[in-house]
Amino acid sequence: MNDLLSRVSRSLFDDVKHGVLPVLLLGLTMFTGVIDAVSILALNRVFVANMTGNVVFTGFALVGIPGFRLDSSLFALGGFLIGAWLAGTVAPRLHGTRRGLILRVTVTAELVLVAIALLIGIGAGRHAGHLRLDVIAAICAIALGGQNMAARRLAVPDLTTSVLTMTLTGLAADGKAWSNPPVVARRIFAVAAMLLGAIIGAVVSRDQDPQPGLIVATAILAAVVVASWILRPRLARLD
Repeated sequence: MNDLLSRVSRSLFDDVKHGVLPVLLLGLTMFTGVIDAVSILALNRVFVANMTGNVVFTGFALVGIPGFRLDSSLFALGGFLIGAWLAGTVAPRLHGTRRGLILRVTVTAELVLVAIALLIGIGAGRHAGHLRLDVIAAICAIALGGQNMAARRLAVPDLTTSVLTMTLTGLAADGKAWSNPPVVARRIFAVAAMLLGAIIGAVVSRDQDPQPGLIVATAILAAVVVASWILRPRLARLD
């Protein structure tokens, strides 16, 4: 039993190939659960991280389903594409392929963006104007576009931080993986982190006020940023 726990722990905190990236990406996965809960419940019913869902919501808006706004969906989709473009085109010129630096720069930029969204959201409440909420959603989507692009470049299996479809597929269909407890544990932790984030985001956003959820999201990002700097020497080994 102790050996099993040790193997699982190493896969998260001292993986041979990915070092401490798995546990930091789990933190970003929980952040995603929070921020998507906030965006759906308090930001005009859009996703800012899960663009599959947001494209579906755009379809709902196009056919006039009550409660779904086309401008809100397009703000979020546009913000996400901008964030992904910046992370995929501009950022590599700054830090190349250094994985530890990619993570630190990305989460620091995310923290700044979500903090700006929080400042805009102060006092917004459920009766805030649609444009104000759309701008908040767009800023958060820029942050998540960057996060998704960074997760893609970091390429830690089962930890995309925003999409769990393939992770759940792996749990259900990949029978061979069950003989490798660290792989199974990583997948379960990814699902649990997203679920926990969604629960927290839903609890604090039930009054349709984005501010409490953005405070929680900012706090989680700040914790990941601090951890990424504290663990900087260990992340540097990945470069």
